[in-house]
Amino acid sequence: MAAKPRFRNDADATDAPEGADAGAAPADRKHPVDETLPPLKMFTSGLQHVAAMYAGVVAPPLIVGAAVGLSGTELTFLTGASLFTAGLATFLQTLGVWKIGARLPFVNGVTFAGVAPMLAIVDTTDDKADALPVIFGAIIVAGLLGFIAAPYFSKLVRFFPPVVTGTVITLIGISLLPVAFGWAQGPNPAAKDYGSTTYLTLAAITLALVLVLRRFTRGFVKQIAVLIGLALGTLIAVPFGVTDFTPVIEADVVGFPAPFHFGAPQFALAAIVSMCVVMLVSMTESTADMLALGEIVERPADERTIAAGLRADTLGSAISPLFNGFMCSAFAQNIGLVAMTRIRSRFVVAAGGGFLVLMGLSPVAASLISVVPRPVLGGAGVVLFGSVAASGIQTLVKAGLEKDNNVLIVAVSLAVGIIPITEPEFYHAFPETAKIILDSGISTGCVAAVLLNLVFNHLGKGGRDADEVTAPMEPGEEISETRAARPAPAH
Repeated sequence: MAAKPRFRNDADATDAPEGADAGAAPADRKHPVDETLPPLKMFTSGLQHVAAMYAGVVAPPLIVGAAVGLSGTELTFLTGASLFTAGLATFLQTLGVWKIGARLPFVNGVTFAGVAPMLAIVDTTDDKADALPVIFGAIIVAGLLGFIAAPYFSKLVRFFPPVVTGTVITLIGISLLPVAFGWAQGPNPAAKDYGSTTYLTLAAITLALVLVLRRFTRGFVKQIAVLIGLALGTLIAVPFGVTDFTPVIEADVVGFPAPFHFGAPQFALAAIVSMCVVMLVSMTESTADMLALGEIVERPADERTIAAGLRADTLGSAISPLFNGFMCSAFAQNIGLVAMTRIRSRFVVAAGGGFLVLMGLSPVAASLISVVPRPVLGGAGVVLFGSVAASGIQTLVKAGLEKDNNVLIVAVSLAVGIIPITEPEFYHAFPETAKIILDSGISTGCVAAVLLNLVFNHLGKGGRDADEVTAPMEPGEEISETRAARPAPAH
């Protein structure tokens, strides 16, 4: 078997292991991850990364902002803040500083995992004006605790195998689909026309446009099918009188997300606990993403890389609320873009981070998404949120579901996580502080999956019997007879 070409790794240039083979061929050129591309290619490739994740990064502030009852102008500000902080977090992850940043082509943005818990915090806050400060305070604490825990968490990957991460990612998508269904019915649940055929038709048209674009286009157009669908759906909605251009007209060309625009952060214990659980979920997702991307770019993510990447995620999350942003994590959809284009340079993604910062500093650019009618967003949201659930199912395929133990883990964890969706009043008798956590299916499902995996696959004889499928796989490794025949790792 031919040896892979050796590249110089700028991030690790001073960390070559002692006793390396002196006769090995010199690493005479940079690894593709560390290469810079010509300006035009850097520009277009970076813009493509932004296009692939733009809809995802603006969806959480739209959801939370609408729940808080923000005006169109304030919603535009919150969206711009999320773009700005996503750019900062992307810089941390791709360029790195000290031991912070995986230095891989990762795009960072607002994580979907935090949406459901944040909505629960909004619902349990008496004065909606305090909801965002409470959320921001909880994210700051969770981010700082996550930063401290990052090097230790990177050693605990063995407790978060595909059976756990797949269940959590699936629950994220399932938990957010009702949001898309609500958008499809209109902007105001109290209005008489909520759920009208006009709104539902607009949602269906948008969904159809996205599907047609995904099916019959290729390359860059296919990657931005959701954005094109949103644009076309908005134009189609104009004659129906449901498109409001006021936020764009009133927005400034240049602006800055002033720190603590919505008030100084507030620190509520229940909210902090809820967001700490989300942080664990986010760190688990990011770890899985780093393992996958490391294999794709031929720079496998080791324990040190994972720890550095988690530091970037958590520090970015802690800084984000200062500029009115939310918790950040790696965007999995951009990993697919790297795999498809084979453009592995982290500086391309850093250029994308630059675009995000510039968009965050231009309220007009950020306001464009607020023009999109809710039914149009709902149609695109079905694809967006459904794709998250599908990603979780893809991960579960690797989880060894032919094992009874794993089937039980997934079955019970999904059931626990779906309770707040199918029976919103299920925990009505519990204290309000407990309901913040219990009403988040993602949080409860994650806790259930981790605990059940420990009980069934790590404690006693059950763990020894199932190690070959429940222990984390090496990057790029598939479940196979080879793996099954390997000696079980020590616990």
